[in-house]
Amino acid sequence: KVHLGIDAQSLEIRAIEVTSNSIGDAPMLPELLAQIPRSSAIASVTGDGAYDTKACHAAIARRNAQAIIPPRKNARAWKSSQTGAASRNEALRACQRLGRRIWKKWIGYHRRSLVETKMNCFKRLGERVMARTFERQVTELHIRVALLNRFSQLGRPVTVAVA
Repeated sequence: KVHLGIDAQSLEIRAIEVTSNSIGDAPMLPELLAQIPRSSAIASVTGDGAYDTKACHAAIARRNAQAIIPPRKNARAWKSSQTGAASRNEALRACQRLGRRIWKKWIGYHRRSLVETKMNCFKRLGERVMARTFERQVTELHIRVALLNRFSQLGRPVTVAVA
């Protein structure tokens, strides 16, 4: 399983982790953030409801970034003493007041679709890896990341509506 950290502005893949299928996405977020140098500022981290965990919010707060993660439908407020709880509780209150749809539009949650498109490009380079050993599979996936980053550096198409 491949876990990617993608810059929503440049669409450059900034972090990659390769794990077995038994590892979920949320536990890998702190490790992905750790791969991004401290000298690189992170404005926000966006994820779906699966990332609404204390460990994810704490990791995002430690990087002084805004967490754009919708609270789970049955979410309850966290104790304010926990790292990252303040912004998460604020998102929870906003979702309760405005509704999830309006909150997502207001916070910019739908920019996440750009990252999902990049993930689709990654998958189109090959659904399966060719290498047999785990170490070689990791190397193969790093090569794919380098290739996709090079494509992103060459430029993105600009789509304009006509008529």
